[in-house]
Amino acid sequence: MALLAAALAVCLPMHGFWRLVGRPSPWPRRFLRLAARCVGARVRVLGKPLPGDVFFVANHLSWIDITVIGGATGTAFVAQDKIAEWPLIGWLATLNHTVFVSRTARMTVGTQVEELRAALAEHQPVTIFPEGTTTDGRSLLPFKAPLFAVLMPPPRTLWIQPVLLDFDDAGKDLAWIGEETAPENALRVFKRKGSFEVRVHFLEPFDPGDHPHRKAISAEARSRISAALSRSLGGVPIH
Repeated sequence: MALLAAALAVCLPMHGFWRLVGRPSPWPRRFLRLAARCVGARVRVLGKPLPGDVFFVANHLSWIDITVIGGATGTAFVAQDKIAEWPLIGWLATLNHTVFVSRTARMTVGTQVEELRAALAEHQPVTIFPEGTTTDGRSLLPFKAPLFAVLMPPPRTLWIQPVLLDFDDAGKDLAWIGEETAPENALRVFKRKGSFEVRVHFLEPFDPGDHPHRKAISAEARSRISAALSRSLGGVPIH
């Protein structure tokens, strides 16, 4: 926690300076990379993440995923709106251009899609976790298709790149599942001794324009992540 505070003390003023002079800031990405190491993650990138004009689609285990993918790519994220209310964390998320969405208010989907389109219009990579919740990293939940509506039609030429977050055996201990609160999960992660490996598989990207509707785009992304997870687990079928 002390290392995280030190990283924030360095990166936050530098980010402010970069913004003040009107330059794209590399500091959110650098902070997230440092944050991943502070909690024990040793990140190994497999494949090549596309720069800009890309919509990353990933499986989801815990809040650590944000530090891992953000540190590797500089992407913005789509997150549930409750996170915006978290002290400090919500504010930091806004600095990284997070798009907050509601899991319950269906009437706001149109607004959320427009916010996503605005982020993509700035050539900002965006990441979504379409399972809508977390797993232990050994399974894959159905993907929620509504936010893929931002790609129907795509606001311009861009690609979808599926991403598999492949934790080692520590994933079962780190996953945020059930009724555990955010402070409880964070404390459990910080108290865990030693480091762990996270393999980030940037899979083959595809053109959303090749698919007739958002459900087809969602299914294609899930199929690719499912196949990669199955290979990682030694051929275990992923349904």
